[in-house]
Amino acid sequence: MRNTAPVQSRNGNKHQQRTEATRQALLDSARRIFARDGFEACRIEDLAGATGHTRGAFYAHFRTKEDLFFALLEQEAERRVALIRDEMAQCATAAERVARLREFFVSRIADRRWAMLMMEFKLFAVRHPELRPRLAATHRRIRASLKIEGVTESWDELKKAALEAVLAGFSLEHAYDPLRLPKREAMQLLGALFDALVPAR
Repeated sequence: MRNTAPVQSRNGNKHQQRTEATRQALLDSARRIFARDGFEACRIEDLAGATGHTRGAFYAHFRTKEDLFFALLEQEAERRVALIRDEMAQCATAAERVARLREFFVSRIADRRWAMLMMEFKLFAVRHPELRPRLAATHRRIRASLKIEGVTESWDELKKAALEAVLAGFSLEHAYDPLRLPKREAMQLLGALFDALVPAR
């Protein structure tokens, strides 16, 4: 009998691991398919089938496609907040933090999938006004969690919105016509706009 509990515990852990692995596979599938096909066009069968699972597996983790959508948004945004925090932790002064944040901001032009996902998120919210408050609240909560000492205290919402909108627009234009807006020139312009809105300390 002494061996029964540990075996059950291990089995329970394996079950939890499989459950979490399936949920993460669905999120990874959504990240690819939403960016490739668009949120409206993709079906739950597409999302589940790409992971080798059925609709039943999908509904075991998410009530609706919209719930998966929001879970993906939060996971992606929180991952980027964590990356920024890791970068900031390596800086000793506010000036260094501003410079590192500038580098991070400018480099996002190369993250085409995230640009497409963000466009899908916002277009979805515009097309479904009943869900727009939930999406906007999620964004506000994520933004509020990113506080960088000596940097963001002086930022107002207009400044944040301007940086976000400029990056989104440049990312979309670069993805659409990289000959017209090459990566190098896009990064230079983003850097200049960042400098205009966020003076070095």
